[in-house]
Amino acid sequence: MTLKEKLKQGKFVVTAELNPPKGTDLTQLYQGVDLLKGKVDACNITDGTGALMKAAPVPIASLVKERGIEPILQLTCRDRNRMALQSELLGAWCLGVRNMLALGGDPIQIGDHPEAKPVYDLDTLGLIKAAKTLSQGKDLAGKELTGSPDFFVAAAANPGADDLDSEMSKTKAKIDAGADFFQTQAVFEQAVFDRWWTKVKGIGKPMILGVILVKSVKMAQYMNKHIPGVHIPDPLMKKLDEAPDKAEACVEIASSLIRMVKGAVQGVHIMAIGWEDKIPAVLKRCGLG
Repeated sequence: MTLKEKLKQGKFVVTAELNPPKGTDLTQLYQGVDLLKGKVDACNITDGTGALMKAAPVPIASLVKERGIEPILQLTCRDRNRMALQSELLGAWCLGVRNMLALGGDPIQIGDHPEAKPVYDLDTLGLIKAAKTLSQGKDLAGKELTGSPDFFVAAAANPGADDLDSEMSKTKAKIDAGADFFQTQAVFEQAVFDRWWTKVKGIGKPMILGVILVKSVKMAQYMNKHIPGVHIPDPLMKKLDEAPDKAEACVEIASSLIRMVKGAVQGVHIMAIGWEDKIPAVLKRCGLG
């Protein structure tokens, strides 16, 4: 059963992330696939996360699919114009990729090529519309296609946004553009989740809530400072700081967050950031493994 079928049937799903290599060695990628295969329903193949130059996500998504995990192709508007974005989508479909997540992309200045020129010919709404236009058999210039893709399209949402009314307007605009489901930024507090869920629960699209595995207080402080909408509260950081086993504390924090939202949202998206080997333990502890 595909991710699309599972979500349409109301099943609770688990997605994770796999990063393309910075180079051509696929060893670590395949280790991640083999670790997560059978434990998650799909994996996002990231696209230049942190504005770091890495292998292109389309062929990596195809390789991950061949090895046994359904991929969700991330595509950012930062690095490609509308012609390139449409070409990437057509190529991905030809390689068997059926899910995509439209993203703007992290600011180029924070990455390893800060002198590069960002593109943003389309924004995320434009990319979602492009995917849906291709599914109707035409490109954005109105030219007929010989065979068309039909992607299951994801968009991003941020439950911890300071201006939640503005965030909801963006979410609804993405639905109007054609988004089929959402993957969200991470949430660490019940009150933040409840505030967002009250507004979004009747919106009619599956919501997959983000969960980040926090490795250290230093990492938590960095996210609080640099990632919009993410706030890791002091009690959680204190728990992590005082834990004799940081990995065990990380697993417990993540599993407790999943238990908190399990009866509401339709899935969780686990961002392990190098600790993919902890995902099975997280899932087992919250009854999903």
